[in-house]
Amino acid sequence: MWKYIGFVLRAKNRKKVMKALDRPKLPSELAKELKIHISHVSRTLSELEKAGLIECLTPDEKVGRLYRLTNKGKEILEKIG
Repeated sequence: MWKYIGFVLRAKNRKKVMKALDRPKLPSELAKELKIHISHVSRTLSELEKAGLIECLTPDEKVGRLYRLTNKGKEILEKIG
């Protein structure tokens, strides 16, 4: 678990994106809400998905992909506050 906590805390956008995923959201929603460029949001989502902390609910879509926290992601977010 500590490895995941360190992973999230190493990059400020990872923690921001995870906190913003209080419900399933599109990358464009996250970018607007967090005032982060969409390319940074996309890269962060990819990193978090690879780590198993978030999941894409619509992986077959090219546009309009929805993301949410996994149970592991919720657990990590609880620990880091």
